[in-house]
Amino acid sequence: MQEPRTKLTSSHWGIGVATVRDGRIVSVQGHSDDPAASPINENIPGSLHGDARVRRPAIRQSWLEGCPKACERGRDDFLEVDWDTALDHVAAELKRVRETFGNASIFAGSYGWSSAGRFHHAQSQLKRFLNTQGGFVRSEGNYSYNTALGLMPYIVGPYRTHVTQATRWKVIAKHSDLVVMFGGMAERNTQVSDGGVSKHRMSGNLAACAEAGVDFVNISPLRSDASDVLNAEWMPARPGSDTALMMGLAHTLLIENLHDPAFLDRYTVGFDHVRAYLEGEKDSQVKDADWASGHCGIDASQIRALARRMATGRTMLTMAAGVQRADYGEQPLWMVVTLAAMLGQIGLPGGGYVIGYGVNGNIGNMERLFRPGTIRQGTNPVSDYIPVAMISEMLLHPRGTYSYQGQDRKFPDARLVWWAGGNPFHHHQDLNRLHDAFQTPQTVIVNELNWTATARHADIVLPVAAAQERLDFGAGKSDNALIPMPRLIPPTAEARVEYDIYADLAERLGKKDAFTEGKSSDAWIRDIWEDTRRNGDLVSVTLPDWDTFIAGDVISVPDPGPEQVFLAEYRADPDANALPTPSGKIELYSETIAGFDLTDCPGHSTWFVPRDLAEGQGEKHPLYMLSGQPKTRLHSQLDNGAYSMSHKIAGREPVLIHPNDAGKRGIVTGDIVEMFNARGRCLAGAKVTEEVSEGCVFLWTGAWFDPDFDAPQARDRHGNPNVLTHDRRTSALTQSPAAHSAMVELAVFDGVPPSVTVHSQPRFQKMETPVTGSEKDS
Repeated sequence: MQEPRTKLTSSHWGIGVATVRDGRIVSVQGHSDDPAASPINENIPGSLHGDARVRRPAIRQSWLEGCPKACERGRDDFLEVDWDTALDHVAAELKRVRETFGNASIFAGSYGWSSAGRFHHAQSQLKRFLNTQGGFVRSEGNYSYNTALGLMPYIVGPYRTHVTQATRWKVIAKHSDLVVMFGGMAERNTQVSDGGVSKHRMSGNLAACAEAGVDFVNISPLRSDASDVLNAEWMPARPGSDTALMMGLAHTLLIENLHDPAFLDRYTVGFDHVRAYLEGEKDSQVKDADWASGHCGIDASQIRALARRMATGRTMLTMAAGVQRADYGEQPLWMVVTLAAMLGQIGLPGGGYVIGYGVNGNIGNMERLFRPGTIRQGTNPVSDYIPVAMISEMLLHPRGTYSYQGQDRKFPDARLVWWAGGNPFHHHQDLNRLHDAFQTPQTVIVNELNWTATARHADIVLPVAAAQERLDFGAGKSDNALIPMPRLIPPTAEARVEYDIYADLAERLGKKDAFTEGKSSDAWIRDIWEDTRRNGDLVSVTLPDWDTFIAGDVISVPDPGPEQVFLAEYRADPDANALPTPSGKIELYSETIAGFDLTDCPGHSTWFVPRDLAEGQGEKHPLYMLSGQPKTRLHSQLDNGAYSMSHKIAGREPVLIHPNDAGKRGIVTGDIVEMFNARGRCLAGAKVTEEVSEGCVFLWTGAWFDPDFDAPQARDRHGNPNVLTHDRRTSALTQSPAAHSAMVELAVFDGVPPSVTVHSQPRFQKMETPVTGSEKDS
């Protein structure tokens, strides 16, 4: 037995110090410099060495035998093959599809977080490869805050820029009297950040705010969406009612002359439209506190009192990303800007608004000083794309039309789908519909570590190396650290580094030099590090050579804006620092959006009743279901790891239910319950708690989808909430996911609960002589 050794690794949830013994990772702990290291690191050993690991290339039996429709994707058997056989099939399919249908029939939007690392980024590698092969159809946006990405440019400016400019929490601690959090601000989410977070600062910064006497109000159905240290006032508004609540607050400010007309006149356009709407001139409905109370469930006197409190001190309004992941999610975004503008504190230290605190661990806490190097993707010759959350529509309605950003667009006809670094059967809505959609392409290729549902819906599965099984370096998109990522262990079984897979495919297709530029993966990484060093030199940061860096410890660089205040420059001089909107000002009413004439997104913030409620779903399915990021993993990554498994109930994801709702249904903690609505059903483990408000249930996202095709509605065995969510999106403007607008019922499961199977291997058949069919050419 070898002596254990420790080395660094990096993940989206932070730095890990891994202990390796006899070629296996036996533990991963946080770095000693991290004040609140994430226990998600504990998932790495069990998942990398777990039963669900994809060990060899595999091909779906019916597809390989030339009869791809003989058994549907997701329930077919697989055959393990050698790498040459797998790559020959991939190369042949790419060539066939390109020549027969064109590159616009290849969809490789391939959305997902992938793993940390500047070179071995799954989507970047795939896109670089396909760009050398004539291109592909991509996706635009993300599932996290797509509504903000699509809407905010019309109102204030590009949202990605806003995230980097967010007012720092240290400023809030010094200057704010009150922080009102629409959707709360779940500290569990701040364990992660795109590309990595070297130090988890959020808990310390929130504690500093509490110590400074800043008051917090948590407007969320989940009490734990505010950290205990804040001692926040809890106002559990009904899901989907934030816009109504904010309108009630705004109306109170208006009629009691607590708003700031001078700010509105100088810095905004369109308040006259907002005023008319609040006063009921447009629809004969005054949007006062009493009206708002009827929708949100908070007493009208509390609404009025909160409005007065907001107006009497320095107030920061925050909105969680989850609020805009709901029916008509554009409206609360627009309304929080409107409410902040009425208060007149935008651009002041500790005042105004920020959308997205708590999305990750760095917003408001840290930003990067310079951009580290990364692999070049090249130019995509195909210009077509789809909004990220329209994958099912694209597959079910090839060449169908849809509306997006005021344009009439047409879906591509996707004959080949390639997914790498993501799990759509986790993050997409209405998974039974997605299952049906995945039956339509001629070929589906998936690169995966584990046999997730996405891998099980593929025709060709390519086993890939994990971050700890390859050489790289970490540098978060909004972090100030550079982290060595030496290879800790060899790739498991026959898994390979994706760059080498694409290099072999490019050679088969005659484009190896275009893809590799004559360099190995190690040579690429050295070049990218040199790019990073040059970028550091531009801001007077001197970095060591590669060999010194990769053998050393974490390098931290200065914070570029420790005292920054969102929109401070605009407030100081709105003419010299005009916003990138049509008017150059904050647009509380948008002539552009109004001109699109969209029934579900007019020219100013507007109230809509959530769809399930408006359509009467609440009669049969009376509980609002919320589904948020768990504390035990990043989305669905490494779901079979030890930390993730330790919080499941009888191997299933826990669902939080209020004692009154549980009592009516005879449910106690530890029961296996069946959750259901018209779209699907799943099993989960009940946790009865007052942490969630009455009338709501909370089911964490990320349990690997495990459908039982012999059960009603292909019942998920494991507790994935997206079998219950709808796939109708926010509006025709941004076409964003609306996962938080689902209503459900649940009951104690009657019978012996079936075993969870998705953490094990799928069924394999022995290799027979493949038959070449013609069905794929039709």
